[in-house]
Amino acid sequence: MIRTTPFHERVSAANETGLWSHWAGYLVAEKYQVAEKFEYFAIRNSAGVFDTSPLYKYRIHGRDAESFLAGVLARDIRTCRPGRAQYTIWCDDRGFVLEDGVIFRHSTDEFHLTAARPNLAYLGDLVGRRQVIIEDVSDHYAALAVQGPKSREILAALAPEVADLPYFRLVTSKVWDVPVTISRTGYTGDLGYEIWTPADDAVRVWDAVMDAGAGRGIIPFGQIALLMARIEAGLLLIDVDFESSRFAWNDHHRSTPIELGLGWMFRTIDGDDRAFIGKEAIRRELAGGTSRWSTVGLVVDWEEHDRRYRDAGLIAPKDHVPVPYEMMLYDHKHRRVGYATSFMYSPVLQRHVGIARVRPKLARPGTRVNLEVTIDHRYEMVGAEVARLPLYNPARKTA
Repeated sequence: MIRTTPFHERVSAANETGLWSHWAGYLVAEKYQVAEKFEYFAIRNSAGVFDTSPLYKYRIHGRDAESFLAGVLARDIRTCRPGRAQYTIWCDDRGFVLEDGVIFRHSTDEFHLTAARPNLAYLGDLVGRRQVIIEDVSDHYAALAVQGPKSREILAALAPEVADLPYFRLVTSKVWDVPVTISRTGYTGDLGYEIWTPADDAVRVWDAVMDAGAGRGIIPFGQIALLMARIEAGLLLIDVDFESSRFAWNDHHRSTPIELGLGWMFRTIDGDDRAFIGKEAIRRELAGGTSRWSTVGLVVDWEEHDRRYRDAGLIAPKDHVPVPYEMMLYDHKHRRVGYATSFMYSPVLQRHVGIARVRPKLARPGTRVNLEVTIDHRYEMVGAEVARLPLYNPARKTA
C-alpha cells in the first residue's frame, strides 16, 4: 500500500501537475508546477521547501550508544559533539559501502540516524550485549527541508536561534508552539535547513514556514528540482551513483568509500583506535592504491557539443532533467575509461555536467575524456573535462 507523508494535505493541494513518484513506500511530488526549472531556481535564488519525510529515521540511545556507533559507522562518531550532525557511511567487512546518511547527536548517549533504505534489522543484529536501544521512529517525525539563499531569514523569523546556527549544527526550538529540531543540513548544496517535527504537527509547521516566507519567493519543490541541485552539489544518490553492497549482484556493482570520493573520512585511519566494520579492507586499499575508480565531476566542452549537433543539422539539446542511465567515457584512443552515473544540463553553470567514475590515473582536474552521446541514432564522442566536486559550491552554504 502506498502511504502519504504527514505533509500530504498541503503537498497534494500544491501539486498542480498531479505528477507523483514513490519513495520508500510514500507518495512524493515529482514537480508542483509545469516548469520544474522554476522550482530549481527557487532553491538557487530564493527559497524552496521539500518534504523529506520518507527518510528512515532511527533513534539510537543508551549507555553504549557511542561505542556501538563507533564500531558500525566508518566516520568517527566520537568527533561529533552534542548539538552537531555528521554525514557518514557504513560498510561491510570487505570495505564496500552499504549506505550513507546523516547522524544527529542530541546528547552524550542519544543519536538520530537517517537513511534512504531500511536498516533497523541490520543495526539490531550488531548490538550484541551492548546497552543500546535502536528504535525506528520514521512514522513519529516529519521532516521539511527549507533550502535556498533566503532560508535563513525565513526560519529566523520563526526561530531566532537559526540566525547564528553553524553548518551541520542543530538546535531545539519552536515553530509557533510546536517543539522542533532544526538542523543546518540539506541535499541541495546551498544554504539550507531541515525541520524535524512531530508528525501530528506537520501541517502547522508547513503553514508557519510558508507564512514566514510570503513575499520572499518561497515555493515547494519536487523530486526533479532536488535531483538537479544535488548533481551540481556533487552529492551521491544511492541506486544511481552507487549501489548498496548488501543488494549488489557482484563486485562491479559495489563501491568502496575511496572509490566514491570519501577518502577524506580516513585521513587519520592509521591513528584511529576503532575497529569499525570494513576498517582493515579500507586501510589495505589506501596503502596499496588498489582503488578501481575515482569519483569526479564532469564538465562537457560546450563548443564541441554544440558543433556535433549543428553538423548533423540539429539544435543541441540543453535538457536539465537528469538522465536515468549511465553514459560511457573513453580516452583519446577510444578505450573505455569510465562512465557518468549522473548527468544533466546545469541552468546555473550553463554547461552539461555530471558525476562520473574514471580510472584513478585520469582523476586529476582538467584531464580530457570523451563522453559518448547518441546523435541521429549513432554513437558520437564529445570532449569533456574532469572537474573537482562539488561543481557548484556557493559560499553561503557554509558561511
